[in-house]
Amino acid sequence: MNAIKEARRYIERRPPEDPAARTLAALVLALETDRGFELSSLYALDYKSFDLAIEVLRDWRLDRYYAGKAKLFDLSMQVHESPEAPAGAATATDATSSS
Repeated sequence: MNAIKEARRYIERRPPEDPAARTLAALVLALETDRGFELSSLYALDYKSFDLAIEVLRDWRLDRYYAGKAKLFDLSMQVHESPEAPAGAATATDATSSS
């Protein structure tokens, strides 16, 4: 299974407030919208989630126009905009876009 599909399934199977799912969703949003992403947030992930994030980066770079990205992007938007975000969980894209 390619990393984009795996990331979509990973995010779908987790609650919207899950920190790893939110970090992965923020990474996808940053890649799709050409906004900044705080790389240090990847280090908070467990190894399996970190590895998935790196694989997403590889797939994104190799296949920018892959059709499956649209589904993952839509899901990431839903997770990112969900009101269940923990207090103080401003995404890295918010922090870096104001720089």
